[in-house]
Amino acid sequence: MTTAVHTYGAVVPQAVHFDDLDAMGVLHNSRYAVLVERAIVVWWAERGVSFTGGRPTTPDAFNVVREYQITFHTPIRGTGEIDIRFWLDRMGTTSAEYGFQVTSADAQTVYAEGRRVNVRLDPATMRPAPWTPDGRAIAATLQRP
Repeated sequence: MTTAVHTYGAVVPQAVHFDDLDAMGVLHNSRYAVLVERAIVVWWAERGVSFTGGRPTTPDAFNVVREYQITFHTPIRGTGEIDIRFWLDRMGTTSAEYGFQVTSADAQTVYAEGRRVNVRLDPATMRPAPWTPDGRAIAATLQRP
């Protein structure tokens, strides 16, 4: 079993609600991506990178998910608090590769883990664009050693 032992990156608690569960009473597989997304969005918003009034607060907020991969280890049964642990494995010119784990709140159980790649876009051309120096400085705090 994989264990959550990372001392780098971030940990953002998330709630599993009744409507996140499937007919068997376990977290539906599609909800994992939503919970990871929410955790990453919360973390960046706390640092001033978000959308307000339908507009990005910084150029780095305008990005999309290019890749998403997840491996499920054990089901989340029922509602309650879980933790989303994430970090940056790599920061490229226009992309950022996150690693993540979905764990119990006490970090004793890893329910799932994976990776996701985001690409910053130029809003005018919708083509990849370089991350800003400010965005890189914030992202550096997530960097895996």
